[in-house]
Amino acid sequence: MDYALARQNMIESQLRTNKITQDALLDAIRRVPREQFLPLNKQKYAYLDEDIPLGAGRYETEPMVLATMIQALKLDADDDVLVVGAAAGYSAAVIGQIARSVFALENEPDLAARASDQLTQFAFDNVVVVDGPLTEGRADQGPYDGILVNGAVAEMPTALTAQLKEGGRLAAVVRPGGDTIGTIRVFENIGGSIAERTLCDASVPFLKGFEPKPAFTF
Repeated sequence: MDYALARQNMIESQLRTNKITQDALLDAIRRVPREQFLPLNKQKYAYLDEDIPLGAGRYETEPMVLATMIQALKLDADDDVLVVGAAAGYSAAVIGQIARSVFALENEPDLAARASDQLTQFAFDNVVVVDGPLTEGRADQGPYDGILVNGAVAEMPTALTAQLKEGGRLAAVVRPGGDTIGTIRVFENIGGSIAERTLCDASVPFLKGFEPKPAFTF
């Protein structure tokens, strides 16, 4: 399979046609081989617009949703970014082509090891895999210009929005109450307060630990 051609076709048919226009982001996606961050038996699906299971209840977020969230962060070369739920490292690798530094937070040991191996193989030296509870972020490395939550959340923990710099942005898919269809939302630190806006509908699996809390019943 010609993965480079499949990658270019994805950019032209999936991303550009859905208003992904940021040149730095498109160039980053063109440079990072998504298939290499997937299990061998899933690599042929790398450039379909689908969430790809990685094991342990985790997924690689579909390209259009991921690109929309990254574009919404409005990153530049001086930015420091946290990826929450980095999985096998693909999203962090793409962001690392744009930003100054990326902390890839991952608490599943097998996925963290795979991410570290791939990032080392491709010499993405400004991306570091770190361990810790996903819902708590990684305050010791912050604050951040951008935070990407790599999966859906039922609600946004204040522990994450509190790690944004002034003017910093967080992007995530929010599915309140376990709704099937969620929305991509951007949270921005403006003068110490968090403003929130909705971009578009999106449906991706919940990130482990961010699922709806069980309803109380008598």
